Amino acid sequence: MKTHFKSLWIIMLLPFFVGCDNNYYDGYSYNNYRTDIGTVVNPGQTPKFSILLDDNKLLKVTETDDQTFIPKDGQRIVATYTLLSVTKVDTTYTRNILLNNAYSVLTKGIFKITPATQDSIGHDSITIRDMWIGNDFLNIEFSYLGNNKTHYINLVSDASKVYTDGKVHLEFRHNANGDSPSYYSKGIVSFNLKSLQTGVTATVLNLLIHVNVPYQAAEKTYNVVYYFGPTTSLYGAPDMNYKLEGVQAVK
Repeated sequence: MKTHFKSLWIIMLLPFFVGCDNNYYDGYSYNNYRTDIGTVVNPGQTPKFSILLDDNKLLKVTETDDQTFIPKDGQRIVATYTLLSVTKVDTTYTRNILLNNAYSVLTKGIFKITPATQDSIGHDSITIRDMWIGNDFLNIEFSYLGNNKTHYINLVSDASKVYTDGKVHLEFRHNANGDSPSYYSKGIVSFNLKSLQTGVTATVLNLLIHVNVPYQAAEKTYNVVYYFGPTTSLYGAPDMNYKLEGVQAVK
């Protein structure tokens, strides 16, 4: 079967500036144009909000060119922005930015599966392209074959399965909803891991993510270390200097 690549929305991720913080940045400089993934900080649900990046930097949105974006507190986004200025008082940095565009990232918690929901959660194959943890979120970039139906993506905890290795076992589950495998689509999802901290005295958890990947008889597992606080990926924080293509037709 001949397949073609199709995406429903495309985010062009341009090279971002890497270097030391200075006292002032020219907002029109090409080097100040950056793209990062982060979490909206907006408890008051106001037009003035901040973005907490996965490296724990806090960006204050003082200007915006994206009038359609609604800043929902806790929402994960991929933001393209211009760094306008950085000031430092004692050990606190204030980073003011112009938000050029913001693209919502599918954001969910951990789903506790039951016998009644076993079928609806699905177990269709899916490809993992990247996986990392940042600020209490497990981020997974994935791809799958589909056509025109909505696919369902979940991170599942199954209490009926018992493991004795001391790790937290979770399943990355995909329900293709009976879609025909015609085109490749890509996406990114963030799962909030804070619920794993309940009743735990340790500040580090070893996660083992089970995935039904294409063309393999057995599940594939991914080891990821979850530190409570600023974290890095098992493979290193992802470089966003590439074209990230995702699909909105996932829930």
